[in-house]
Amino acid sequence: MKLSVCVIAKDEERDLPGLLESLEPLRTALGPEFEAVVLDSGSSDGTMRAAAGWGARVSSRPFDDFAAQKQACVDRASGDWVLSLDADERLSPEGSALVLQALSQDPPEAGFSLPFDVEFMGRVLRWGGLGGERHLRLFRRAKGRFGGEHLHEGVSVAGPVGRLEARVLHRPYRDLGEYLAKMEEYTARAARRRWKAGRRPCWTDHLRPFWELFVRLVLKGGVLDGRPGVSWAMLSAFHTWLKYARLSEMARAEER
Repeated sequence: MKLSVCVIAKDEERDLPGLLESLEPLRTALGPEFEAVVLDSGSSDGTMRAAAGWGARVSSRPFDDFAAQKQACVDRASGDWVLSLDADERLSPEGSALVLQALSQDPPEAGFSLPFDVEFMGRVLRWGGLGGERHLRLFRRAKGRFGGEHLHEGVSVAGPVGRLEARVLHRPYRDLGEYLAKMEEYTARAARRRWKAGRRPCWTDHLRPFWELFVRLVLKGGVLDGRPGVSWAMLSAFHTWLKYARLSEMARAEER
C-alpha cells in the first residue's frame, strides 16, 4: 500500500522541516511506497526549497480556501492512502509504527481518526475543550474528499471510519505574537463567511465572549491547565469578540 503524506504550506520555512523530520520513520520503512506532497500557496521564504531538499514533491497553487487547497494537494498524490498533516504538526514515532501496522493489514476501513495533542505556551493542554481532540486524517485516497467551511475543513469518506491511536502533536502558535497575527486573518475570514451566509449582528453577540470564557475555563476545566489553559481561554474569548465586532463593522459599512 503506497502512502502519500499531503501538506499545504505558505511561509512555513520554520515549521515544515520539523514535520518532515517526523515522517522519516515512514519514509525509511516504506521506501518507494512513500511520498510527501507539498502544495505551496505563494511562499516568500524558503518553504519550497526546504520541501524539495527533503525529497518532497512540490507544486504551487493560489490559495482560495483550506478545503479546496487540501483537496488540490490530495489530487496531486498517487498513494493508495493519504495522511494529511499541517506544517505545525508532528507525527510521533509510535504513531508512525501504528500507521505502518494498520496499512500492512489492508484494513476494511475507509479512514481513521487520529488523536491530537495541542501544545500551547510549552504545555500540552488537556482541558478547556482540547483534551481528547481527534481528527480524520488518514484515509483511502479514492474514498475521501475535503469539504467544509473556509476555516474548518474536514474529510468525508465513503465507508467506515476507525480509530487509530497514532498521536499527532500540534503546535498551532509559537508564541502570543503569532496567535495575535493569525487571529487577525482568521476573524476576518470568519466574519466574511457569516456575512455571506446572511448572518447579521445581534445584541446577544455581546454575551458570546463571556460565555466562551466561562465554558472553557469552568465547564471544560481549562483552569486545570494552569497559565497556558487560562491564557488559551482568554484569547479564545477575545477571538470570539473580535469576530463579531468585525461583523458589526460590516453592517455599519453597508448602512453607509
